[in-house]
Amino acid sequence: MVAAACVIPANARRIHGVRDSKMLTRDQREAVFDRILSQAVSVAIGAASVAEIERINILNATRLAMQRALRRVGPYDHALIDGPNIRTHDMGPHTCIVDGDALCYAISCASVIGKVLRDRLMVRLAQRYPGYGWEHNAGYPTPDHRKALHELGPTPHHRRTFGTVRLILSAQFPLPFGEDLSVPLPPGWERLTPSPAVAGQGWGEETSP
Repeated sequence: MVAAACVIPANARRIHGVRDSKMLTRDQREAVFDRILSQAVSVAIGAASVAEIERINILNATRLAMQRALRRVGPYDHALIDGPNIRTHDMGPHTCIVDGDALCYAISCASVIGKVLRDRLMVRLAQRYPGYGWEHNAGYPTPDHRKALHELGPTPHHRRTFGTVRLILSAQFPLPFGEDLSVPLPPGWERLTPSPAVAGQGWGEETSP
């Protein structure tokens, strides 16, 4: 689970094409990514590992990743956070906005940043674990991903409690790549640049670094 936080200047001019990252293609997100970084005062990334997701569930892991991103982005007065109200984690002064990535420009920017970095990390992981198609399915439960799970078995990056992975493990399919489920982000990805908005980015039903 990855979350991005960014501080956008109050008088910033809206970048054409920036909106909810789920409504953009990969090429469209990449096209505006560098422009968002240039406009933002500060950008930071927070993450929750597979082990943390399994231990505290995906909702709390998303909030933990958001909290970590906010703590790394630098000082701020008030945060705008995508999603419903958060009572389980201290986010500092903030306002939660349901569907914020579609309604708030700053949250849209954070959403695009998180999605682009998440996709790029999946491409890197695909080089380490070829055969699952992560470079194009980004870890989502596509037919080729499910087929690879049956043929190759789960990796340490697969969540044991979801979908096909759970079924395979219930049949006592061995983990061919070891037991360590912790997945740190590559060095330098936590903070990219010297009131933030934050948006979380999941990693699909099956795979979640």
